[in-house]
Amino acid sequence: MNDDLRIVLVGAGSREFGPASIRDLLLSDPLCERALSLVLVDIDPSELPRTRAYAEAVSERLGRRVAVSATTDLESALPGARAVVLAIEINRYFYWAQDFHIPRMFGSSQIYGENGGPGGLFHALRNMGPAVELARAMEVHCPEAWLVNYTNPLTKLCEAQTRLSSVRVVGLCHGVFHGMEQMARLLELPVERLEARASGLNHFSWFESVRDRETGEDLYPTLRRREREAHWLHDWDEIALSRILFRVFGRYPSPGANHIGEYLGWAREFLGSSLLQFFYDPARGAPWEAGATPTWIYNLGENPTGVPAFPESPLPRVRDDGDETDREDEVGAAGELTPSGELAVPLLEGVLCGVDTFLDAVNVPNEGYVPGLPDGAVVEVPARADASGLHPAVMEPLPEGILGLLRTQTSINCLLVDAFADGSRRTLLQALLLDPTTTSYRAAVHTINEMFRLQGEVLPDMEW
Repeated sequence: MNDDLRIVLVGAGSREFGPASIRDLLLSDPLCERALSLVLVDIDPSELPRTRAYAEAVSERLGRRVAVSATTDLESALPGARAVVLAIEINRYFYWAQDFHIPRMFGSSQIYGENGGPGGLFHALRNMGPAVELARAMEVHCPEAWLVNYTNPLTKLCEAQTRLSSVRVVGLCHGVFHGMEQMARLLELPVERLEARASGLNHFSWFESVRDRETGEDLYPTLRRREREAHWLHDWDEIALSRILFRVFGRYPSPGANHIGEYLGWAREFLGSSLLQFFYDPARGAPWEAGATPTWIYNLGENPTGVPAFPESPLPRVRDDGDETDREDEVGAAGELTPSGELAVPLLEGVLCGVDTFLDAVNVPNEGYVPGLPDGAVVEVPARADASGLHPAVMEPLPEGILGLLRTQTSINCLLVDAFADGSRRTLLQALLLDPTTTSYRAAVHTINEMFRLQGEVLPDMEW
């Protein structure tokens, strides 16, 4: 086996993804025991020196012998790569504010608009071009490498990469752990005691089983009882929707209301923070027309309105479950070096170093892993990784009610990739009209035209 391990981080200038991924890679003994080289790539050169300095500082502190380089030239970075890790975003909060508000202006009942709903479609289209471009470049320069995608909307982008290229794509997200933490709180057990397996779609997965690691006991009967006994206002903004879905459909979902609710037309009554996200006074004009971005509120968990009337500095953005905030990492690596909890390194330790590893959630094209969902649709399931590759688990069939919810989303994802590949707004309209939060044909057409007017410079060319 070739001992050279060239790993490329695309989007390395990010102040969240870059340092966190570097720490994870450099904390890994199996990876660093090989001739590891890190290539940091970003189209924006301004942050690369900072990220490279951080990588070198962490490497020195840990006593690792790792080659670190940085470049804005993707094609020069790829040859010889064994893995490419992708996490990108285009002017994140500025365009998100439009994703959240424009569909609502035309009557959509979407509550979030990052991964699902009309806003999620346009978020996906903005990132789909660069994501597919990377996959096609890998076909030429490193066709055997693993493409590990963190970029949202995860399912939609992974489906585009797998359908429009021949590279091996794995989407990774830690959302399933949020569902495990919620169940652990209801059960009043340490989350480490839970052995839980979930399947479905990213940000819309459902736990097949929940067991006690120590005793092997099936915890679902206790969870049903404890959920009924729990106070309704407990962590309302995060789990009230999950509790209703659990009662109605029989399985506990993951990760939480603002993500799960993106795929439902009736979720708004279960998410109070949807009224605060990017709030602005329309009587004073749309803030993006002045080049501004309203304050971003993720949820009510950190009491985002509890600030002085005239704070000395702007309200900090509430930390998302993995997205960037205004917090900066210590470039000097002076703080404690701990793993991020993300799954890229465990995956790479398995497929590149032969470490037998269990992964709670991977996103891959369906090959019977989720019975009842179309083959080829990207699904989320547990998996094992080892020297022979990635081995997704074949799960038990989900109840028909849950499959019905999921099938709609797989059709939307399929149509969206078709729309991107064909440059067709008409096919995009089909996807939008399938979306449960769309309320009228006329509103859907207006939404498409307005989003292309506002975001045309960052959206793919698409015609009616």
